[in-house]
Amino acid sequence: MRDKSFAELIAEGATAPVEGWAFDWLAGRATEERPPWGYARLMAARMASADAALDIDTGGGEVLAEVPHPPRLLAATEAWPPNVPVARVNLAPIRARVVAVSADAPLPFRDAAFDLVVSRHPVRTDWPEVARVLRPGGTFLSQQIGPGSVRELSEAILGPLPPPAHRHPERAVAAARAAGLAVVDLREATLRTVFHDIGAVVWFLRKVIWTVPSFTVAAHRPALLRLHERIRAEGCFVAHARRFLIEATRTGDDSGR
Repeated sequence: MRDKSFAELIAEGATAPVEGWAFDWLAGRATEERPPWGYARLMAARMASADAALDIDTGGGEVLAEVPHPPRLLAATEAWPPNVPVARVNLAPIRARVVAVSADAPLPFRDAAFDLVVSRHPVRTDWPEVARVLRPGGTFLSQQIGPGSVRELSEAILGPLPPPAHRHPERAVAAARAAGLAVVDLREATLRTVFHDIGAVVWFLRKVIWTVPSFTVAAHRPALLRLHERIRAEGCFVAHARRFLIEATRTGDDSGR
């Protein structure tokens, strides 16, 4: 089979659907190591003992849909409109209510509504809102993107960047405590991420939009061509994703309100 051209690979990555939060399209084209703590397993265990739970930034609901024993009440929020109908289809079998929200708006739930709140790769964690909707003694469990994640890819497209200013785990801990939560677990991981063709890079940048803000193929074509040539010469392009797991509980008083 002949190798696909730069133009063909770019066209594939630029036209493939990116709705939802699954990465199946990258099969055979890119890989990323998984964090050692197993977020889906941890979340499922906590869901099994919860009465009312909320998943913030559920994406297409792909991870939440795999929970084998959902709680009596289960809600999920999503701010990116194309993901909302995908999440509603994926989460219907476990009877989860999917609520479309606006980015940066308060959570549309009453105080102390949930004994469990979870979030995988949230765009931004509103710690006071998390504390507000948690019941006293409730738990927040979240896997988050760390500082400078896949920075090597960002710099391959944009050039040298200043040190990352956001998503530092220690800042998340401080914000959680300031909101009245007690942090009971914090773990970090650096994960090898490998791209085997430029089409995979384009698709990834369209989907994970904060990697190269305002990314378009037209605006970044010269950098994409350079990266394509590098992948052809070296066999792949390696970056490193950064993740951290944070778990916090609301204390038994009203300090989180």
